[in-house]
Amino acid sequence: MVLTREQRTDQGLLDAQLELWHISFGYVKSMALKSCLDLGIADAIHHHGGAATLSQIGAVATLHPSKICCLRRLMRVLTVSGVFSVQQPSPRDDVQVELVYTLTAVSHLLVSSASVNIVPVINLQLQPNIVSSFSELGAWFQHKLPEPDLFKLKHGKTFWEIAHHNAAFNTIVNDAMASDSRFLMDIAIRECGSVFEGIGSLVDVAGGHGGAAQAISKSFPHIKCSVMDLGHVIAGAPSGTDVQYIAGDMFESIPQADVVFLKWIMHDWSDDDCIKILKNCNKAIAPKDAGGKVIIVDMVVGGGPQDLKHKETQVLFDLYIMLLNGIERDEQEWKKIIMAAGFSDFKITPILGVRSIIELYP
Repeated sequence: MVLTREQRTDQGLLDAQLELWHISFGYVKSMALKSCLDLGIADAIHHHGGAATLSQIGAVATLHPSKICCLRRLMRVLTVSGVFSVQQPSPRDDVQVELVYTLTAVSHLLVSSASVNIVPVINLQLQPNIVSSFSELGAWFQHKLPEPDLFKLKHGKTFWEIAHHNAAFNTIVNDAMASDSRFLMDIAIRECGSVFEGIGSLVDVAGGHGGAAQAISKSFPHIKCSVMDLGHVIAGAPSGTDVQYIAGDMFESIPQADVVFLKWIMHDWSDDDCIKILKNCNKAIAPKDAGGKVIIVDMVVGGGPQDLKHKETQVLFDLYIMLLNGIERDEQEWKKIIMAAGFSDFKITPILGVRSIIELYP
């Protein structure tokens, strides 16, 4: 049946409304995920062998009994979103059989006791101070760059100022960075370990407590690994590792090494600041014929898989990092700062999901 123009217009209006509702309710999905972490739902299902009913989840998560019916509604959102899956057991005569919720590949990463999980990363991304900052996004656009950044506009202090003075917030940040290093570096070493071959020494700049450097050192024990970060960060670094810790400022100088490693750092800084950092990297590394290079793990917008979820996540993260006046760069934007810092060439390997490995050659 051919629809009339009026019918097509009405359906078009309803489709447009659906699209806007779907986008505007995106924060509800995020908060459903946050409550999943707050309640330890993935842990509760894991506690029951990877499959649990609402009552079993509620008992482990210490929900008030009156909220079990509400938990069903939360789990419905989390299953439609793909965080969990749900099974309908075979019915039995005169017995009401409960639904059984199971872990998926997604929710396995939310089990805090699992050897591979990203719970601290998601906790940081959904931390209330960060989430609330985006309520000021429209107002932020009316201010001249660079001050105030989005976080400071909302809270009166920058992200790093609060991290420096608020021990609990600083722990959330450091735990997230360490968790991301553990998760990503294992994959990077398995999938692109050749980038570390033939290296005698490596310095992980702004490497925090050394999660990435420790992973590299463990897999390539012949590489002399060190971490450089600000003094107050290094003060909390672990002892008894093969990694050396050096207090310093990447805007002033970087210790000499065959290779400088920068993981998830450059997106925090403006082009001018990145050029300063990269020029110091260029001074620190060995010549190209001796294996000298800079290895960057960061996002290249438009790089990697071209499906909608990857592309949307990259551009969303670019908006997210505006929280710090940061930026996620596309290939041309990377080329601009790399060449301005005096490098002769670079290579992008889009092998880490939404992130890439970028090698810079002197």
